[in-house]
Amino acid sequence: MGFAILLAFIAIPLIEIAVFIEIGGFIGLWWTLAIVVATALGGTFMLRRQGLATLRRAQSHMAEGRMPLREVFDGLCLLIAGVLLLTPGFVTDLAGGLLLLPPIRGVLGRLVASHIVASGQFQGQGFSPQAPPHQPRQSGNNDIIDVDFEEVGPDDPAPIGDDRKDRPDS
Repeated sequence: MGFAILLAFIAIPLIEIAVFIEIGGFIGLWWTLAIVVATALGGTFMLRRQGLATLRRAQSHMAEGRMPLREVFDGLCLLIAGVLLLTPGFVTDLAGGLLLLPPIRGVLGRLVASHIVASGQFQGQGFSPQAPPHQPRQSGNNDIIDVDFEEVGPDDPAPIGDDRKDRPDS
């Protein structure tokens, strides 16, 4: 895995330089720079819109008591897309632009989820576009009751509003 990361850090800049040279030679330096700046600005605008929509969906899921797993994955993909779009280059802009497309993130999410489940590291909600059906809570000992109490002995004076004198054990 470490070798693959090292290879990526060497190969990606070399590929970007080669693509810059080819495109710059074809359309000129200033148009090449204008396209790089335009993709960074356009990507930032799209990233902001999709990031806010993902945040709203995650908040909605949490308010309903569901885990926002898809939204967390989408947020991670959008973070990576933002880094790729702000990195100057055509190949990184293409990869970042692809991560902005919800169908691409859905396919990627299903691949990652199937890999995680196959490795036995996680079992949980999938990456399907539909919300999972609501399952009613089972009654039993799973209910949590939060209470405050104060221990009162038989010789303690009764608090105001307490009708202890009406009880048979007083």
